[in-house]
Amino acid sequence: MSLHELVGHREARLAVGRAFTAGRLPQALLLHGVPGVGKQRFGLWVAQLLLCERPTEGAPCGTCQGCRLSTRVEHPDLHWFVPVKKPPSRGSPQRDDEALEDARRERIEELRARPLQPTHSADPLGLHLGTIRNLRRRAASRPSMASRQVFLVANAEELVSQEASPEAANALLKLLEEPPASLYFILTSAEPGRLLPTIRSRTSSLHLPGLTSEMVSVFLQEQRGVDVDQADALARLSSGSIGRALGYLPGEDEEEGPLEALRKESFRLLRDALSDDPAHRFSRALQYAPSGARGLRELLLGLEVWLRDLAAAREAPEALLNRDAGDWLVRTVEELGIDPAAVARSMEALHDARAQAAGNVNPQLLLSGLMIRLNRTLVSPRPTSLKGVEDQLRESGVPRRPG
Repeated sequence: MSLHELVGHREARLAVGRAFTAGRLPQALLLHGVPGVGKQRFGLWVAQLLLCERPTEGAPCGTCQGCRLSTRVEHPDLHWFVPVKKPPSRGSPQRDDEALEDARRERIEELRARPLQPTHSADPLGLHLGTIRNLRRRAASRPSMASRQVFLVANAEELVSQEASPEAANALLKLLEEPPASLYFILTSAEPGRLLPTIRSRTSSLHLPGLTSEMVSVFLQEQRGVDVDQADALARLSSGSIGRALGYLPGEDEEEGPLEALRKESFRLLRDALSDDPAHRFSRALQYAPSGARGLRELLLGLEVWLRDLAAAREAPEALLNRDAGDWLVRTVEELGIDPAAVARSMEALHDARAQAAGNVNPQLLLSGLMIRLNRTLVSPRPTSLKGVEDQLRESGVPRRPG
């Protein structure tokens, strides 16, 4: 099966095309943007351009053998490395590397057979040291068919683990420092800040912005047969990301998509964070396992959307993303007196929690601490002006200081 057409990112395509035509395309690109926005598909387009036999006007021709093989992800000089679940040990480093290579090939076969997949995965995935060793061995060989080889490293922030054990990232770094002229590297990342600074400094960054809601909606209608109303609703929730929009759709034998389930769970986190009963927050946090905080990433992204809607509920209800909860959002903001400035401050607590989740702390402690901070920020904010201070002093019976 061939890959679907690349959607959007016209300006980025033009920029890459001009650099390629002028012979100035960097040998190490870092494509970054929100999850599911099309970074890997764009990377495969760049790879197709590099492996095309007759590129024209900075774009692949689409008809030569190199293009046909690239769009089927079958080109012998196109190497796609994706995060995988670590397989059981086979007893030696060499055999463990073979197991990781087998897992990678199985994953690529899945993507060939079913290229339209949501960004969310329930399994912990990573780019392990053995995977990068396999990449280095392949990079040491000569191109098989074209004049160059292209290595696409997806979700590069999943190099395990960069801070505590940087072997995988450092192994990749050695290739990026002085790549042979025939090697091109394309890294994708939704969180480039998690990459080692040395890797970021060895790559040229290209940001891929979110798509328009109309683009996402049309894609869902044409590629997945979604009706117009549902497609429009999912496009709003996706924040310009086709991969995230797909995550809201139910799969085989599923009543709801994985991101839809997480959307509802993140709503429950927010509801308990706003509750005046602390027991709700602690009981909610205890429902999670005491390990595996890295798996909370999508949940925290969902919570960010709900916080964004809290800010919109007061000033611009028509801009709500979770429109099915519009009445609750507007009522809650009015009853609790939540203002956009308080929501902005609450985002700091959420971003801190996301950083802690990347370090794999205890999820129960992380979520209970986050909900406590959200409650203090949103429900009982400190006065932000002198007048607010004076009002509170007057209500408490404390006399003002003269002068």
